[in-house]
Amino acid sequence: MAKYSRLEVALAMKESGLVPLYYHKDFEVVKAVVQACYDGGARLFEFTNRGDFAHEVFAPLSKFCHESLPGMMLGVGSIVDAPTAAMYMQMGADFIVSASLKREIALTCNRRKVLYAPGCGSLTEIGDAEELGCEIIKLFPGSHFGPGFVKAVKAPQPWTSIMPTGGVAPNTENLQGWFKAGVSCVGMGSKLIVKDGAGNLDLAEIQRLTTFALDQIKEIRASL
Repeated sequence: MAKYSRLEVALAMKESGLVPLYYHKDFEVVKAVVQACYDGGARLFEFTNRGDFAHEVFAPLSKFCHESLPGMMLGVGSIVDAPTAAMYMQMGADFIVSASLKREIALTCNRRKVLYAPGCGSLTEIGDAEELGCEIIKLFPGSHFGPGFVKAVKAPQPWTSIMPTGGVAPNTENLQGWFKAGVSCVGMGSKLIVKDGAGNLDLAEIQRLTTFALDQIKEIRASL
């Protein structure tokens, strides 16, 4: 069961501004990445459901977060149907993310008061998602739309909370573009979960970049 309600998760996303996301088939690898992000200040993490038996990695990861990382909200991304969403919620997922809007996922999540962030690419889809109770709208792929799209959406719909994923990087210029356009938070994957010159995960750099991104988000927001 989810440890945090959808309203608690939505508030945390808006306050933090950053949701790291990552997938690996090895639990120990994912655990190390989540720990690095947590040590860097992140309190949200999206495990992406992208491999065979991914749920077998998530189950111990969920227990680890609940037992060892106080305040960490662990969600699951790349969900394509309601049964998969229900399975992950049973294992403790605090939020569900999908690349496109699925009504059946929204209804399943609403029954358990779990946040659902669907991927949307038009005002119509965003409106449909909000009618289904979605607090956070995922803009995917963010690199395709850019900050200009967010700014255009926020003009007639200032209440819409948008989280771009894809095309978001932990540098000042990129983050300024998104947050000045009006995003509530950003999802960040490969630009944050980096590797060293030998191709190995650079946990120290992941921690540093997480802290840097969070600090930059605070500074940018303070200047708006």
